[in-house]
Amino acid sequence: MGKVFLLLSKLIYLYKMYDYLTGKIVTLTPTYLVLDNQGIGFLINITLQTYSKVQPETVEKLFIHQQIREDAHLLFGFKEEKEREVFRLLLSVSGIGANTARMILSTLSSDELIQAIASENVALLQNVKGIGAKSSQRLVVELKDKISKLLPQNLPIANNTFADEALSALVMLGFPKQQAEKALRDIVREHPQFSVEELVKMALKVL
Repeated sequence: MGKVFLLLSKLIYLYKMYDYLTGKIVTLTPTYLVLDNQGIGFLINITLQTYSKVQPETVEKLFIHQQIREDAHLLFGFKEEKEREVFRLLLSVSGIGANTARMILSTLSSDELIQAIASENVALLQNVKGIGAKSSQRLVVELKDKISKLLPQNLPIANNTFADEALSALVMLGFPKQQAEKALRDIVREHPQFSVEELVKMALKVL
C-alpha cells in the first residue's frame, strides 16, 4: 500500500507542482504563514529570511517548494527565487532534510551561506544549530562547485579584507582603481580563499 501511495504521490508531484503562489497573507509567524489565494488558505513553511521580508495583510508572491511525503504534503515558501534555489541545493546534501535546510537559511542569509561555502568557512556554518563539524564539511564538499554560480555578480570586494588590501596595493602600483577592482572581483569569485599576495600576483597576470 505504501509503495502505491508513493507512486501516486510522484505522479501528483509531476503534474501538479507549484512554482509560485500569489495571495494575501492572513496569518504570519516566524516559521509559517497562511496565504489566501482565491478563498483557499495555503499553509506555507517559511524561513526567518522570508519572514523579515513580508508583511501581514499584504498581497505577496512566494516561490514554492513542494515536498510530498507518505504522511504529509508540505509547502515551503520563499520571497526570493534565489533563496529557494539555495534551499533545494541544501536538500541535495546527504543528511540534510527540509527542517535542517530551513534552520540554516533562518540563521544565515542566502548570500552569507553562499560565501561561507565558497570560502570553506566551516566555523561560520557550525554556528547553525544542529550543524557540527562533519555536517559543515559535507556542505562544503558537496556544494562548493554547485554554489559558485550563485555568487553575487556585484559583490563588493570590500567585503573581503584580503581583496581590499590587494586593491590598495594595485592602486599604489599605478593601476586604475576601477580596472583593478574588476579584476579582483573576478578572482575572488573564483578563488575566495586566496591571500593578499596570491590576489595581487593573479591580478598582475590579467591587468
